[in-house]
Amino acid sequence: MPVYVHLIDHPDARVLVDTGMTELHPSVVAAFDPILHPLDRQKLDLSTIDIVINTHLHADHCGGNHLFAGKPIYVQRRELEDARSNATEYPLREWVDAPGVQYVAVDGEFELLPGLRLLPAPGHTAGMQVVVIETDDRPIIVGGDVAVWFGELDQPATVGQLRVRDLDPQSVWLAHEHQAWTP
Repeated sequence: MPVYVHLIDHPDARVLVDTGMTELHPSVVAAFDPILHPLDRQKLDLSTIDIVINTHLHADHCGGNHLFAGKPIYVQRRELEDARSNATEYPLREWVDAPGVQYVAVDGEFELLPGLRLLPAPGHTAGMQVVVIETDDRPIIVGGDVAVWFGELDQPATVGQLRVRDLDPQSVWLAHEHQAWTP
């Protein structure tokens, strides 16, 4: 299953949504047979990233946060608290609290930049959030794991999935699908 991260070239900042994984961990290797393509080994100049957003703090979404030490990383406060206190669901605390990582904890809906807002979307985790990009038409959503596959948005069941569908988006980019979901 691929893990995609998304880059938003906003007029005011370059924003990266999620950071993937940069290394293997024994608990990850035991469950999967991952092939890594870390951000720091791709053609993306990491120094050009101004802001990072974590949709949630599972290892496959925050494993590269350490590459952005000193940059603001936006996450819902509930997600950060859960990641620091629930070792069962978030076993890689050293990835969540990597040296130099600076979280900006937000509570609820938050306008990060003009036309770019964070929206709580509980379901996959209690502190899950999505990124809403306003356009002249309908919004585009960068959803992380608000849905793991398209069928979950076709027949939404969680608060987050219903919230995304209520926005009537033109497309939703997920972390584990190569193409966008469209209604």
